[in-house]
Amino acid sequence: MATMKDVARLACVSTSTVSHVINNDRFVSEAIRARVEAAIKTLNYAPSALARSLKMRQTHTIGMLITASSNPFYSEVVRGVERSCFERGYSLVLCNTEGDEQRMNRNLETLLQKRVDGLLLLCTETHLPSQEIIQRYPTIPTVMMDWSPFDGGSDLIEDNSLLGGDIATQHLIDKGFKRIACITGPLDKTPARLRLEGYRTAMTRAGLTVPPGYEYVANFEFSGGVAAIESMLALDDPPQAVFCGNDAMALGAYQALWQAGLSVPNDMALVGYDDIELARYMTPPLTTVHQPKDELGALAVQVLIQRMAQPDREQQRLQATPELVIRGSC
Repeated sequence: MATMKDVARLACVSTSTVSHVINNDRFVSEAIRARVEAAIKTLNYAPSALARSLKMRQTHTIGMLITASSNPFYSEVVRGVERSCFERGYSLVLCNTEGDEQRMNRNLETLLQKRVDGLLLLCTETHLPSQEIIQRYPTIPTVMMDWSPFDGGSDLIEDNSLLGGDIATQHLIDKGFKRIACITGPLDKTPARLRLEGYRTAMTRAGLTVPPGYEYVANFEFSGGVAAIESMLALDDPPQAVFCGNDAMALGAYQALWQAGLSVPNDMALVGYDDIELARYMTPPLTTVHQPKDELGALAVQVLIQRMAQPDREQQRLQATPELVIRGSC
């Protein structure tokens, strides 16, 4: 593989001149520039991104740690992050934790060792990243995405799950339903707890009771929605409507109702949460709480780049406002 010294030798110039031609950061005569460019073409020379990053102490790379899931929500957020990185001239390195604490911390250290310029964390683990690892790299700015509470000084971007759970349940109440159930995610996860609390708030405000079996703790996955509906259909008085803590579980609910010979919304109304792309293609299309996933990804990158430029600025805690998207499932 050709080096800058090889190019300089062939063009009969100094390595600094080759650097100035490549970076276009100083005047070089047209004749010399032509000789250097001809040598680059002849030798098929490509500048070393690693060498440049070591010199500039900047890799133009952002690391992202995520818990991969069958839930399309995460891939849609990553799409927004990657697009925003590309538009700003950054590369994205993505690592998956698969819900394992040891793998999370190993991937975290790998990203930090590679000297990424900044770090985005979108994980569903209840355990937080190793403070010992983070303290070894104190200058790496970090943005936590929907992972709270967090004791560190990282910037935080989250959705208002309490409000989202409230407006989803209130919509069912406004449609005239009285027997309304809730499928929630694991209660060791903040968004799940807050969405359940929003459901309870709306039910209490309307003077409606929550019978035993109407709150089902599932797993935020398709299978959780299936299991929850099967359990609810076995009750003596099944619910008329269900608020599902995310769209993945709502899609599982569709499947369970279909398997039972029932339909949405004739036999049971459903409201989801996240507004994944698949929601609008269900039959009927799913009413859900919209999260601006592309915008959340872009905002996370923007906040991270601001933090990289101003390391001493005050911690930012930003909260997106959920909106109800009314379709045909109620």
